[in-house]
Amino acid sequence: MKRIIRDQPTKSDRVTRSSRAVKALESESGQKSELGKSAPKSKTVEEPVPETSKGVRKNKSVKREHIKIESEGDEVPLVKSVKKAPPNDWEQVLANLREMRKNSDAPVDSMGCDKCQDETASPEVIRYQALLSLMLSSQTKDQITHAAMLKLQQHGCTIDNILETSDEKLGELIYPVSFWKNKVKYIKKTTELLKNEYKGDIPKTVANLCKLPGVGPKMAHLCMKTAWGEVTGIGVDTHVHRITNRLGWVKSKTPEDTRKGLEDWLPKEYWSEVNHLLVGFGQQVCLPTKPQCVTCLNNSICPFGASLVKMESKKGKKN
Repeated sequence: MKRIIRDQPTKSDRVTRSSRAVKALESESGQKSELGKSAPKSKTVEEPVPETSKGVRKNKSVKREHIKIESEGDEVPLVKSVKKAPPNDWEQVLANLREMRKNSDAPVDSMGCDKCQDETASPEVIRYQALLSLMLSSQTKDQITHAAMLKLQQHGCTIDNILETSDEKLGELIYPVSFWKNKVKYIKKTTELLKNEYKGDIPKTVANLCKLPGVGPKMAHLCMKTAWGEVTGIGVDTHVHRITNRLGWVKSKTPEDTRKGLEDWLPKEYWSEVNHLLVGFGQQVCLPTKPQCVTCLNNSICPFGASLVKMESKKGKKN
C-alpha cells in the first residue's frame, strides 16, 4: 500500500491563504481589517466616575479599590477596647485592703459625701444635696465638708432656698471649706442651671454633670453612684491617685489618667468598692507623708512599701 506524502505548505503559501481570508472578511463586513498592521500601543482604560458633591470630573482614570463586604447586621462594626493585663497579685492586694478596712472607722465611712444627705427629704432634694456635698469636698477633708453640709441643711438646702440666699450668707455657711469663695459662685450658677434647665433636679449623665460649673469627672462619677445608684466610672481623688501609683497599678500623673488606667483592667464590679477602700486607707495608713508601710499587709507585694520597709530596716541595723 502506497503512502501519500503531502508537501508541507511553504511560508509564501501561508501568506497567500491569509491574504485571501482577510479579503473575504473585508468584503462581508464592509470595514477595513486591521490585520497585518502593527498593534496599537495599549491605552489606559477609563471608567466613568460618578459626580460627587466635590465636583469630581467625569472620565477620570480611577484605581479600583477593594471593598469589604459586611454581613447583614454588621454595617457599623463595633470596635471593642483592648483590656490591659491586670497587675500581679492585685486580687491579694484587694483582699488585704478589705481586711485592713474591715472596721470601717475612717472619716470617709461616717462623714463621706454619701453620708451628707437628709434622708427624710424628697428624692430630688437628696440628689441635689449629694451634688453639693461633692462640690464642697474638692481638696477639703471629709470632716469639714460634713460640717458645712449640716449647716446648709439647717439653713434649708433646697434649690429655691439656696437661690434666695445671698452670696455672703452662703459663704458663711460653707466656710472653712477650701476655696469657699469660688465654691459660692459655682453653687449659685449650678443651682440656677438646675432650676431652669433640669426642672429642679440634677443631670443623669456624666457628660451633663461635667457641664455644670465646678463639677469634674471625679465628682460626676461619684454623683452618679450616690445620687442615681449607677456605677459609670471610678472616682479618683488624691488618695486613690496616690495609692494606685504606689502599688504600681497605674503609672499616671493626673487623677483622670489614673481613672482611665484603672478602668482598663479592673473588673467593673470593683469600681465602686475600690474608691471607698482606698480613700479610707489613704486617710489612715497610706498617708501622703510618713505612710505606715510597716503595718501594711501589702508591704511585701507593694513596690513602694517593700522599698520603704527595706530602707527602714537598713536604718535600724545602722542604729
